Amino acid sequence: MKFLSFLAQYISNPRSVGAVLPSTRYLADKMVKKIDFNQAKYILEYGPGTGVFTDKLLQHRNPKTIIVLFENNREFYKILKEKYQGVDNLYIYNGSAEKVDWYMKECGIPYVDYVLSGLPFATLPKAVSHKILLKTSKLLRKNGKFITFQYTKVKKNFIEQFFSNVDVSLEIRNVPPAMVLSCSLEENMEGTYAI
Repeated sequence: MKFLSFLAQYISNPRSVGAVLPSTRYLADKMVKKIDFNQAKYILEYGPGTGVFTDKLLQHRNPKTIIVLFENNREFYKILKEKYQGVDNLYIYNGSAEKVDWYMKECGIPYVDYVLSGLPFATLPKAVSHKILLKTSKLLRKNGKFITFQYTKVKKNFIEQFFSNVDVSLEIRNVPPAMVLSCSLEENMEGTYAI
């Protein structure tokens, strides 16, 4: 069922879904590998789809950690709302990560420790990508991380405009193989977005 839903959404929205199949658990493991779950108070996820990465976040998080999901696709949003009904400290919004600052104000979240992203920056409009990455870089706390995956290196240089440190690792046990980009600011820089 999850596969068919994902495939249907890819066919109808290829630019915003970005993949034919959901991510594998191997990619999910690599995406959460650099998260310090003992210290994280606020984690955001952009484009969770059917919740492959969300499952890992919920599995490892401190129960007091607040997780906020932003899913622009209405069908995926419905799946997520049903799947995580009744989960404490988990907020799900049907909206764009472009408005992340507004949503954070609504939730009373002062900063972000980690942001996981399944957004296909290679196919998103450049202006949308720019807005999302700029706001994200300003919202991250000191030593926070923005972790995303992409299928090509085509957007690596673009992402490096917003983050001074970008570590890349490959996960071949995914269809297609994916590169995980773990992005952070220099240690003496800190998120300064006014909330």
